[in-house]
Parts: sequence; structure tokens; C-alpha cells
Amino acid sequence: MSRQEKIVKRIKFAAAALNQIPIDWQQNADNIVAAIEAARKQHADVLCLPELCIPGYGCEDAFLAEGVRETALEILLQIIPETQGIAVAIGLPIEVAGDIYNVVAMVVDGQLKGLVAKQNLAGDGLHYEPRWFTPWEAGRQTTVEIAGEQIPFGDLLFHAGGVRIGFEICEDA
Repeated sequence: MSRQEKIVKRIKFAAAALNQIPIDWQQNADNIVAAIEAARKQHADVLCLPELCIPGYGCEDAFLAEGVRETALEILLQIIPETQGIAVAIGLPIEVAGDIYNVVAMVVDGQLKGLVAKQNLAGDGLHYEPRWFTPWEAGRQTTVEIAGEQIPFGDLLFHAGGVRIGFEICEDA
């Protein structure tokens, strides 16, 4: 097939700016679900949500507190069924082998496809990400167990609708 004969699939991306409040679990989850519903009504194929949108970016030292990462993961698992018919990138902190990572979860049609970890942490001015998170090494991939399944984790690319999708989180860009 020649380059000119290839069929180019049109993919509609959507982004949502959410008014998240640190550790306001229910309100943050409700905002995420509302954004998913709005994107679906607009016939979006992929919805990109903000960095750390489940707990809220401004948690600061609460990212280190007992239960925060576990609750963020529980909320993600509750949101996953809401993603039928759409791919959604959802931000949250994840702990792996004692290190905490700032990740985006790629959820497609009700399934967690993988977690992309931030590589370049913001550490200047008002940003203290190195205090809370560990940077991920470029090109490194592994798996983590979530809800009894092995999920790809790290520096990942996803295939959806015949195209590859990758994520750069904030300073990674």
C-alpha cells in the first residue's frame, strides 16, 4: 500500500480543565466523571485530564500521607467503568516498590491499559515535586499489579484507532 493509499483515521481529542480541590475525593471524582460525560457527548475519542486530577495537584506533603495513594487508586478503579466508548488520561500518584510516582493512567473503553510515569519533576519556584515524587527513567518499562492484573507502567506508547499515543506530563514536554 502506498503512502497515498493509507487511510488516515480522524481522532478527536478533548481536554478538560477541572476545579479540583486537594483530597476532596468525591467532588474531584464527580468532576472527572462529568468531564468524561461531556467529552463523550462531544464525540471525543480521547479525553486528557489534568496532572494529578484525582487527588488534586496541590496536595503537597499530603502526597506522602498514609492512605492518599491508596485512595487515589480506589477512585481510579471507580472511574474506570465510566470510560465506556472513550479513552481517558487520568492523573494520580502511584507507589511502586516504596517510591511514589506522578502518573497518567490511560483508560480505554472501561479498561486500564497502562500508567505513564513523569520523568522530569518541577522543582523550581513554587514547585516541590522532587520532595514527593521519584522521577521515572526515560525508556524504562515494567508492570505493576492493580486489582489482580499486571498493568504496563513507565515510559509507554499506546495504540488506539490505528495511531500511537504517548504522554508527556508537564515538565516532560
